[in-house]
Amino acid sequence: METIVFIILYVILFLSTLLSYPFLRKQKRGFPIERYKLPPGSMGWPYIGETLQLYSQDPNIFFLTKQKRYGEIFKTQILGCPCVMLASPEAARFVLVTHAHLFKPTYPKSKEMMIGPWALFFHQGEYHTRLRKLVQYSLAPDTIRKLIPDIEHIALSALDSWAASGQVINTFYEMKKFSFDVGILSIFGHLDGGYKEKLEENYRIVDKGYNSFPTKIPGSAHHKALQARKRLNQILSEIIRERKEKRLVEKDLLGHLLNFKDEKGETLTEDQIADNVIGILFAAQDTTASFITWILKFLHDDPKLLEAVKAEQKAIYESNNGGKERLTWAQTRKMTLTYRVLLEGLRMASIISFTFREAVVDVEYKGYLIPKGWKVMPLFRNIHHNPEFFSDPHDFDPSRFEVVTVLLMKIITIFYQFYYTDK
Repeated sequence: METIVFIILYVILFLSTLLSYPFLRKQKRGFPIERYKLPPGSMGWPYIGETLQLYSQDPNIFFLTKQKRYGEIFKTQILGCPCVMLASPEAARFVLVTHAHLFKPTYPKSKEMMIGPWALFFHQGEYHTRLRKLVQYSLAPDTIRKLIPDIEHIALSALDSWAASGQVINTFYEMKKFSFDVGILSIFGHLDGGYKEKLEENYRIVDKGYNSFPTKIPGSAHHKALQARKRLNQILSEIIRERKEKRLVEKDLLGHLLNFKDEKGETLTEDQIADNVIGILFAAQDTTASFITWILKFLHDDPKLLEAVKAEQKAIYESNNGGKERLTWAQTRKMTLTYRVLLEGLRMASIISFTFREAVVDVEYKGYLIPKGWKVMPLFRNIHHNPEFFSDPHDFDPSRFEVVTVLLMKIITIFYQFYYTDK
């Protein structure tokens, strides 16, 4: 039913736009943007743009074809939005780091409603900076180090469950369950089983409706998701109230959110806490599950590499008295081959292919204009698969990170120790 409604609305929108196109062209004559030099590229059909081309083929092919034809910066129109796409490390750094103040994060309103308007990645400025530091501090190595035995327990329980079932499993689905459990642990610590079941049940409904057509028709996936999102707020409110009544002072993410005070002594509201808890679950779950699934595929496709990784893990297992002792943080630092596999997996899979930003003012980049209000999309996958930066980019080759692996691990540890000291 929802699909039929979507198709009907889409056809009506297309026809009305198409019929009014001559009028729109007349109105656009003399529009001031024409005197600027826009990036090369095609805007496609009125309103629809090149949406159908993007969604009817492999996105990688769509973006690479554009890049080969127009270069590292080109324009298009996707989902009714004029866009500038950037396919170089310098461009990504320009948008996300050196000139980040000229661009704001942007998401469809329906997705913002689903997660919650107070989630940190919908904001800029002081609020975003404070929340980001708070989240990073809550997930710093010192915190993760203490969670390693519990994460190991979750992993072993999952493995035992799969083995006991004696059935073929859906890898991605199981990885989503695993990453959800780890996310709950990171946010709430050892949460009561009843609360966890309620959170998981309603989160699944929200997750299912997240990318559905945004309609409030009763029974639609989007409407069900909105109702489940309200229930998640109620569950989180109960958890918060219980912690306050028992005066529990936990060092998990929820504890840090509850105990936060800004320089004026103001605390976060329950809505702000709830939106950020749900936002972090969303940000971590699908991407983590997708990444682990790809890693398993890459290892399956390379038996020699799989055996080498198993040998590294087995050596650590045997050093722990055949698994009778718990895994430690120090031992994870010794997994150099495993770490290289993870780095190459991040490059190869590029789970986050691109991100959305919006120009808050007219911006000039390399002689081209990015008009205010246009969407800007740094294309991470194009960078990661560019032969100028990675030889044989379509080959899964962890050895390309051999020189930097140990150095990277040391830098990450030193960075966190320095960055979070006395903060």
